[in-house]
Amino acid sequence: MFPISGGTVTPEPHFDALIHAPQRLRICAMLSQASGIEFGEIQERTGLSKSALSKHLSQLTDAGYLSEEPFVFKGRSRLMLALTPAGHEAYLGHKEALQQLLEDQDS
Repeated sequence: MFPISGGTVTPEPHFDALIHAPQRLRICAMLSQASGIEFGEIQERTGLSKSALSKHLSQLTDAGYLSEEPFVFKGRSRLMLALTPAGHEAYLGHKEALQQLLEDQDS
């Protein structure tokens, strides 16, 4: 659930093939727990090369699921990434669809 206009809404379960790819799912799961994570931190946590991570992030950004905020820290350019409201909703809907799928299999 996430806040919208003072209340909470449970997103409709919806399987999202873009998010479902294992590395993109990990990235979305990480970002769902934070207001933003720096590119290097995501790279460290996933173990992906810069080019592989950039490709996954570009796909999520192009879909409107991620926002990118460049900043400078200690004289070096950095990139902060965060889920957009649409990305957060898509991730939660995908997570709910997966949970329902697993529950259906356990029945």
